[in-house]
Amino acid sequence: MSVPILTFFNNKGGVGKTSLIYHLAWMYASLHKRVVAVDLDPQANLTAAFLDEESIEALWGQPTIGSTIYHSVKPLTGVGDIVEPVLQQIAPDLYLIPGDVGLSTYEDALSNEWPSSMGDNNLYRPMRILSSFWQVMQMAAQKVGADIILVDIGPNMGAINRSVLIATDYVVIPLGADLFSLQGLKNLGPTLVSWRNLWHKRRDNWQNSADHANYPDFLVPEAKMQPIGYLCQQHGVRLDRPVKAYDKWVNRIPSVYREYVLKEAIVPNLTPEQDPYCLATIKHFRSLVPMGQEHRKPMFNLTSADGAIGSHAVAVKGARDDFKKLAELIAGKIGLSL
Repeated sequence: MSVPILTFFNNKGGVGKTSLIYHLAWMYASLHKRVVAVDLDPQANLTAAFLDEESIEALWGQPTIGSTIYHSVKPLTGVGDIVEPVLQQIAPDLYLIPGDVGLSTYEDALSNEWPSSMGDNNLYRPMRILSSFWQVMQMAAQKVGADIILVDIGPNMGAINRSVLIATDYVVIPLGADLFSLQGLKNLGPTLVSWRNLWHKRRDNWQNSADHANYPDFLVPEAKMQPIGYLCQQHGVRLDRPVKAYDKWVNRIPSVYREYVLKEAIVPNLTPEQDPYCLATIKHFRSLVPMGQEHRKPMFNLTSADGAIGSHAVAVKGARDDFKKLAELIAGKIGLSL
């Protein structure tokens, strides 16, 4: 039985996606759920959040087989096969498959095998490559007995992200309150539907092929890609961007999400606060963010020794309450027992 994969995705950057995954991974681990966090963004920002520069330099400068996500799938570009990943243990119930800037070179292999997977024969290799991220993530989850896999990907619609979404069971969409996030949402919804349908055709083609009987133990993902909701960024007080401008965009999100992602009827005059598909409004937490980065820990684990005193201590408790509530809400939607 496969472990559920939850991917946070928006093809528009700057919406706090990596920070969300980082904090939710820590929160689930604190709730005694075993987590595998996977960095599938070639920029490797999630890896940089979990590991210090010396550790990352060692991983990238002297790579070993399976040391990063790229070095687990790289053998497929030659005559080799997928390699079991070497996980970095961050905490007792938290593991990381590190990212790699070299992952971008894998894009060509994924692009080339996409049309090949609809052929009449010799389908094992293209299906192996296209499902390679899923294979590696499930290997990692089985290795440590994980309950959930959290995935970070870059803000684009390329072949890497297509293969990640193929591997995904559930999708959360972080959004900013601006035109670009809304436009990204309009593009993202139809793309998810298209990728899901195209993969199902390939999956059926594989299962009906002569090659299928030769590889009875080879499993491929179902590509559920079920959207479970969106997250909004809280308004920031800026003189050049008044609250009215924020409200203009944020109040259009419920309608756009229903129309383009869910293909549901629009509910007039619905705000995110009233929308059951809005999982949360993410606060800025302001100075807690750099404080957490400095001490390489989640905001809600900061202590007085880290400088979290007075109003900061109150904010730390608020961050813990907010992320615990969000973790519980998401867990309920994906059937994860806490």
